[in-house]
Amino acid sequence: MTTSTPNHPPARAPSRPWRLSLSDPRVAGLFWQVLVVAIAVAIVAWLWSNAVHNLSVRRISTGFAFLGREAGMPIADSWIDYSPKNTYMRAFIVGIVNTLRVAVIGIVLATVIGTLVGIARLSSNWLLARLAAVYVEVLRDLPLLLQLLFWYVVMQGLPAARQAWKPVEGVFLSNRGLILPSVPLHEANWWTILALVAGLITLHLIRRRLVAQQMLDGRARPAWPYALGLVVALPLLVSWLLGASWSIMLPELRGFNFVGGLTLAPEYFALLIALVTYTSAFIAEIVRSGIQAVPHGQSEAAKALGLKRGFVLQHIVLPQALRVIIPPMTSQYLNLTKNSSLAVAVGYQDIVSIANTTLNQTGQAIESIALIMMVFLTISLGISLFMNWYNARIALVER
Repeated sequence: MTTSTPNHPPARAPSRPWRLSLSDPRVAGLFWQVLVVAIAVAIVAWLWSNAVHNLSVRRISTGFAFLGREAGMPIADSWIDYSPKNTYMRAFIVGIVNTLRVAVIGIVLATVIGTLVGIARLSSNWLLARLAAVYVEVLRDLPLLLQLLFWYVVMQGLPAARQAWKPVEGVFLSNRGLILPSVPLHEANWWTILALVAGLITLHLIRRRLVAQQMLDGRARPAWPYALGLVVALPLLVSWLLGASWSIMLPELRGFNFVGGLTLAPEYFALLIALVTYTSAFIAEIVRSGIQAVPHGQSEAAKALGLKRGFVLQHIVLPQALRVIIPPMTSQYLNLTKNSSLAVAVGYQDIVSIANTTLNQTGQAIESIALIMMVFLTISLGISLFMNWYNARIALVER
């Protein structure tokens, strides 16, 4: 006869009270993080209290109330209405617009020129490849400030308005800057431009669809009928329905200056040329390395199928190279935007120049510097967010 022993649950180890110990990695990590944050907050608080104390001793008021006062500063180059009787807030807005004029137009031109030069460096034409290499090496190795001063001296050395160069009808180049014909834009004109932009976006989507269909069955489908309807017919129809006027205003020389047209001041023109040429040299190398990163077999296979060189570059090589090009290209866009602050060296009134003048007139040093930092931080974050979104959109999706 067997006796059964009762089943007892396994004995549990006695629980130990949880204790704080720096030997625990989690506790040590949390401790050092809290300590670093506390030190950073203490430093910022000390700097702020010290600044407030020094300002109060010198009887300098703080805050942004000065933005509502009359500026009294002249701004020679402005795309929006401004007079010295306007407020400092209006002057800062003019400075932001002037900075964006340089940054946005400079990014577009530098991208186009840099892409063309980068492709030219890989050309089978020996002369074209060597000229592109000289362009890149010379402009990359010279300091940007030196190039900026060079172009400004060149602009100042141009003939006076009465002896201005006239390469084509309605275009003048003198020490007053570059004067171009202009078209006055009213509400109907803007609606027409909006229709053109919408047509271009739609045409791009249609072209992508046609290329995708061609990749499936190998049959080419023309895109020109869609281009004719969306890019030509649609804007013309909107312009006719709204009665838009597209009269061209040609500049005329009256006295010692030009009247009418669009004037690019010598300071702005010199700054734009220096930033575009300098940045495009770096972009050219980025484009060249991105194209070379694409396996050569891709191009060889496309040529074996009888595809044209331009089609291969546009639809096979560049889309794959963009995954390598976009991240360093973002850095160059940010560099161009921040380098635009060198405008103060040639007297172009961007946000930095206007903030410096405001600082000298009001003594609001902290506020003026803070506004400069906020503007550049906002622009840079906007560029980074857009480029990161585009980079994620073209990235390879792993299955």
